[in-house]
Amino acid sequence: MVAKAQKIRKGKLQNLFFSILLGVLFFGVVSALVVSNWKINQKRAQYTAQIKVLQAQLQELELKREQLQAQISQTSDEVYLETQARETFNLKKLGEEVVAVLPAEEEIIPEQEKGFWGQIWDKIKFW
Repeated sequence: MVAKAQKIRKGKLQNLFFSILLGVLFFGVVSALVVSNWKINQKRAQYTAQIKVLQAQLQELELKREQLQAQISQTSDEVYLETQARETFNLKKLGEEVVAVLPAEEEIIPEQEKGFWGQIWDKIKFW
């Protein structure tokens, strides 16, 4: 009878031990899955933000591409080429005269002689 009671107790302890072990393992697996899911959601948010930034950059680049295409079509125009040759390389057609407009000369104001104290002040400012 005593041996039977010890077997029952031993069996209950084993059942309790395995139940606790399975509970801990189950909790560990669930915790790992929750953490994994949380990390995946963070990455998804990062990638979504990055996609928005890249889409904005793509739109800007497409707009710039359209502008460059318009400039390319404009460069084949003869009037544009003539204008660029005149402005960039200072070229002229045969029989034309080139006139250069110079900026107005500025008056040079002579520096007044400084007195004794002015010279001392300049030396002090130098230090």
